[in-house]
Amino acid sequence: MVGPPRPLFVLFGSSIVQLSYSEGGWGATLDEIYARKADILLRGYSGWNSRRALQIVDKVFPKDAAIQPSLVIVYFGGNDSIGPHSSGLGPHVPLPEYIENMRRIAIHLKNLSEKTRIIFLSCPPVNEEMVRERASSGIYSHIDRTNEAGRRYSEACLELCREMDVKAIDLWTAIQKRDDWLTACFTEDGIHLSSEGSKIVVEEILKVLKEAEWEPCLHWKSLPTEFSEDSPYYLVTSDEKTTGNPSERTLHWKIQWD
Repeated sequence: MVGPPRPLFVLFGSSIVQLSYSEGGWGATLDEIYARKADILLRGYSGWNSRRALQIVDKVFPKDAAIQPSLVIVYFGGNDSIGPHSSGLGPHVPLPEYIENMRRIAIHLKNLSEKTRIIFLSCPPVNEEMVRERASSGIYSHIDRTNEAGRRYSEACLELCREMDVKAIDLWTAIQKRDDWLTACFTEDGIHLSSEGSKIVVEEILKVLKEAEWEPCLHWKSLPTEFSEDSPYYLVTSDEKTTGNPSERTLHWKIQWD
């Protein structure tokens, strides 16, 4: 590790998480927002379901680690919701098992430390037409991925979080609030999130972090900026007597996040 120590955020999930560091992705955007404030680690595994995640959660988050995360953002469910394959293979996880898997993941994370906070992301919607087109020309067998199945797994995740007092974000609803969500929010496969879809994820995460009554607050405006003091080594300002401190500047952001 390098110092000084910062809060540690971990993004844990399937391809929605792994690909979140692509251009304009929600993970990359969070990393930009929290530069000099928190360290964000990516633990995303394409193709994984909640069953696979449960098998390794104690390896990704060992209980005896010297440093425990301040925040874990978790997403599993999209692959679980894919319809079962006749071969018995594939990512499908029946809804009752999915709920139990996510419960056990939440319990493990809650037990890491008293200061570890958790946010679950529910299943986002998909563009079913794009999914069918991509599947028919790809290497995979038929992919039974529907919005209706996503809704059921999303609602189950949200209900579990209410029961366990875990913060949750309803991506299935949030994304569909955009009139053009079908065309704007996905990459060409109709499943993974475009930069526009990722903006919605970032907005919802920041909203939770701002409103949560957590101590300490993990919203970016509440966290100190590392080495933010003035310095004579910064660029000299137009008065030719002082230097400008750039440590808090956000002018380079395309969106001025709240």
